[in-house]
Amino acid sequence: MRVRLRFVELGKVRFVSHRDVARIWERALRRAGLPVASTEGFSPRPKVHFGLALSTGHESLGEYLDVDLRPEAVDGLDVDGLPALLSPLLPPGIDVEAAAVVDRRQDSLQQAVTSCTWEIEALGADPATAAASVAGALAADELPVTRVRKGKERVDDVRPAVLGLEVVGPTPPERPTPGVVLLAELATQPRGLRPTELLTAVDPTWVEGRVVRLHQWIEVDGARQEPLPAATRPARAEVRAS
Repeated sequence: MRVRLRFVELGKVRFVSHRDVARIWERALRRAGLPVASTEGFSPRPKVHFGLALSTGHESLGEYLDVDLRPEAVDGLDVDGLPALLSPLLPPGIDVEAAAVVDRRQDSLQQAVTSCTWEIEALGADPATAAASVAGALAADELPVTRVRKGKERVDDVRPAVLGLEVVGPTPPERPTPGVVLLAELATQPRGLRPTELLTAVDPTWVEGRVVRLHQWIEVDGARQEPLPAATRPARAEVRAS
């Protein structure tokens, strides 16, 4: 039996690495007493499967975790009650929003997610001209970005990975450096585009501020949807609150 959990990562927990978040989850599942299946061999590990890794320093309203449970020990398990059971066992900033049983024959989350929607603060961007910069980037045939692979620099064209981009407003007044807030949809396949790389491609003078992953998208029968909808979702004003 495989259960998919949807959770948020907000606030100071954004500074915790993906690997440490995985350890946090393993402890929480153990403390909850869930019958998590384990791998075989000399060093058995719990069978948990994360979606796309969230970069350290970024926040998210839509993270996912698939947990394999031992089928002989799940009788009477209240899947709908898992958010209330697990959230108190996790550190502040990680809250479970929804849980559901999924088919183990489906593609893994890393294979299934085709794009992500991001809210990105571009500090140093001039609100009066930012829209023109975005329009120029969308109209460009190429957007070159220098990446380092195996110690060697390589220039990639990331324009195909920019599926949507717009300026949605200025940054909050409490930011030390003013700028604009961008809403971007970035492809994850065949190679993902990071928010930092997007800013570099649009205007290398812009500096990344707060970044929040709003959605991860998969395709089911030709329709785009999230891997697991949230029961509730914060309003945009709450999303941007520090």
